[in-house]
Amino acid sequence: MTTFRIGEAAELLGVSADTVRRWIDSGRLAASRDEQGQRHRVISGADLAAFARERASAPDAGAGSSSARNRLRGIVTAITKDQVMAQVDLQVGPFRVVSLMSREAVDELGLEVGSLGTAVVKSTNVVVERSDR
Repeated sequence: MTTFRIGEAAELLGVSADTVRRWIDSGRLAASRDEQGQRHRVISGADLAAFARERASAPDAGAGSSSARNRLRGIVTAITKDQVMAQVDLQVGPFRVVSLMSREAVDELGLEVGSLGTAVVKSTNVVVERSDR
């Protein structure tokens, strides 16, 4: 069974380790002690996945007004514009997401470096790779 330490779970959920600890302490997220001396609390992969699904389906998660379900909130780190098009770089946790859009869209949205933004992704072809730790 795959298990995650608190820091790993926090990174996957996009929150701080302290937030995950509070969720565990309040009973919102199940955790147990690891097998190596019981020094660390760990969360089963199945429990973490269920918790992530529950958080994503919460009324304030942003879904519901669109068929796109992949929403990645981050900060705009760069904008490159030419006469017609623009490239907007968004830092989402440790990941860089790049969007190409019209210059007009950037101007209408009022996007600038330091703005909060949400990358909304809808794709019929998403490649998932297994990541070994």
